[in-house]
Amino acid sequence: MNDRPRGRRSAPPPEKMSLDLDLRAQSRRWQAVGNLASLRALINEALAAGLAVAPRKPMAGAELSLLLTDDKRIRIVNRDWRGFDKATNVLSFPAAPPERIAASPLLGDIVIAFETVEREARAEAKDIADHLRHLVIHGLLHLLGEDHETDDEARRMEALEVEALASLGIADPYADGELIAAAAPSSAQSPQP
Repeated sequence: MNDRPRGRRSAPPPEKMSLDLDLRAQSRRWQAVGNLASLRALINEALAAGLAVAPRKPMAGAELSLLLTDDKRIRIVNRDWRGFDKATNVLSFPAAPPERIAASPLLGDIVIAFETVEREARAEAKDIADHLRHLVIHGLLHLLGEDHETDDEARRMEALEVEALASLGIADPYADGELIAAAAPSSAQSPQP
């Protein structure tokens, strides 16, 4: 028998949430922000920040597909899937309803259009990489069941976005603006099947 006192063990670190990111750049215009490796790093950083604040957590290793495209192509997707014949900044297509997210190996798809993102960043005097990270977080939160159809939902989603962005050192994008509920058509989630 050993009479030595046992050393204290610290609690194991919390399990880090991870996603399997399938990233595709369909438009060369995204090279203005960086090469595919640097874009992947920016996007993974945003995903980690979004996961850290999200109330619902996906299955570890769930697959998320992210397409970096242009206004022409996102307009087609927006028209065909949502009935809005115009370009938008980000679209999200969840693979599972909110109550099944934790058990789904597929989280969903996010599509982001370069020209709209660039135009919005310029108009709001934001760094385009920071705006991209914001839209990745926004799209991720949609995949995780968050929405902004009502003022209460918009306040909740904005608060989550602001918290995630703050962890990345990015200023509150809503500080001088309206609720995102007022801008729902420019950045929305697809209807559930």
